[in-house]
Amino acid sequence: MANLVYKRVSTDQQSTARQNLVLDEAGIEEPVVFEEQAGTSSGAIRTAVADLMPDHTAVEENAPAPELPVTLDMPGKVADYLRTTELEPAERVALDEGTTVRRGQGYTLRVTAVPALHRQLLNRCQPLDGGQGLPAVPAQRKARREYENRVSALTPI
Repeated sequence: MANLVYKRVSTDQQSTARQNLVLDEAGIEEPVVFEEQAGTSSGAIRTAVADLMPDHTAVEENAPAPELPVTLDMPGKVADYLRTTELEPAERVALDEGTTVRRGQGYTLRVTAVPALHRQLLNRCQPLDGGQGLPAVPAQRKARREYENRVSALTPI
């Protein structure tokens, strides 16, 4: 899967230098970059998608842009739980293709998937909150809630 990157700034006095730094830190290899001129509207994302993915074109001015993959850090305790759970093929692929990032004593798994898939994975780890006859482990509950906060910050359905 190609890594599509959209960069823009609001004014001529700003630059994309910080965005470049974040890309370098993330270790994204050979991204396909679409960079807008300063002052363009947020509707330019639809144009970027149309330019980068020729099979897809924006039909109407107000048509929503297709859902693009996003990268979220999944706490290791959530990833460990999901690896032992029966998953759909797309969910399994997203986990298997995730990048492990060491964090102090533990790790996080950097997972790239469309928001709907992140929501599915979040739903699968509901048992970490306890219930259904399973005891809640505070560290697992906290990890699930961290992932929930990241998923909730994505654009609503």
